[in-house]
Amino acid sequence: MDLENLITKHLTRYFDPNKKIPEETFELLLRYLRTSPTTINIQPIHFFVLETQAGKDKLADALVGRFEDNQEKVRNASHAIVLATRKTIPDEHLQEIFAKERADSRFADPQTQAGWEAGAAGFVKIQSENYGGDVLHWLEKNTYLVVGATMMAAASVGVDATPFEGFDRAAIDEAFGLTDTDFTTTLIMAFGYPDETRVSRQPVSRFEAEKIFTRM
Repeated sequence: MDLENLITKHLTRYFDPNKKIPEETFELLLRYLRTSPTTINIQPIHFFVLETQAGKDKLADALVGRFEDNQEKVRNASHAIVLATRKTIPDEHLQEIFAKERADSRFADPQTQAGWEAGAAGFVKIQSENYGGDVLHWLEKNTYLVVGATMMAAASVGVDATPFEGFDRAAIDEAFGLTDTDFTTTLIMAFGYPDETRVSRQPVSRFEAEKIFTRM
């Protein structure tokens, strides 16, 4: 990954519809998504992977009103992913995580596993209390953590990944069958290669280091 290039690169807003991510490369990114870290391994995300034009069109058609400008981004991208986050963490979800960790031998012995499970359950309660019972706020932080890491993972294999929040949550939830479920849309990511004729050549504009870094 060329970090110097990333420092001066703009986020891709216009994708080349004629360039597709090789299947093996995209499968590698999906492997990363499946293993991406979340707090206490809470895994609150469901990924709608849109790898066909019909899938991308389904999403684009739900980008209506003031968000219509994002339709082109989705239709021209090689792939897109809708990231939906759990609104709550029911005990059944925790128990499913714990059962999978035991099956995968995540911990060396049952006593350590039992201690971890008690601590994880307690941490979920703490986060719920921290946000006045609105645990979705904490869970969506985990979704953003995954998105940021995925952008870097994509860059490492030469793929551009563009996250965006320009959508009506209710419309996307309805399009993907999330209404009245325990999930809601948090973010959309488009993946592909930039349309070189529409890449911004303007400098990146950020505050000076002296303003944002306190070095001690």
